[in-house]
Amino acid sequence: MDNKGFISIEYLFSLFILIIIALGVLFYASSAISSSFNIEDSVTHRLILDDVANQISQVNSNGIGYSKYVQLPSDKGYFEITVEKNKLTMEYGDKKGETLMMLANMDSKYKLVSGRSYMVTKTSEGVVIS
Repeated sequence: MDNKGFISIEYLFSLFILIIIALGVLFYASSAISSSFNIEDSVTHRLILDDVANQISQVNSNGIGYSKYVQLPSDKGYFEITVEKNKLTMEYGDKKGETLMMLANMDSKYKLVSGRSYMVTKTSEGVVIS
């Protein structure tokens, strides 16, 4: 600024460049934070899916009559787990995850919903989820 209160063109140009740099840094930080939340969500749901597969396999490896409760969390959002043959498939939002269960060949198809409890039982026919 000069004595009369006018802003010079160099000052306006440098202010414009600083605003452009600040917006670029803000955009980069926003996409990095969004990516971090997306990864956290995927890992959380993958851990739930692996835990359910582990518990079903644990029931399958024990003798007839062995049972175990499986509690699906409700605080991680709505999701559905489909159990068929030796595969578990989880669908949540617009994402889908799968995992295999070794040695657990189930005859029926089950759909497990978040926030509910299920009893997994080993019978003479195989593993039953109720």
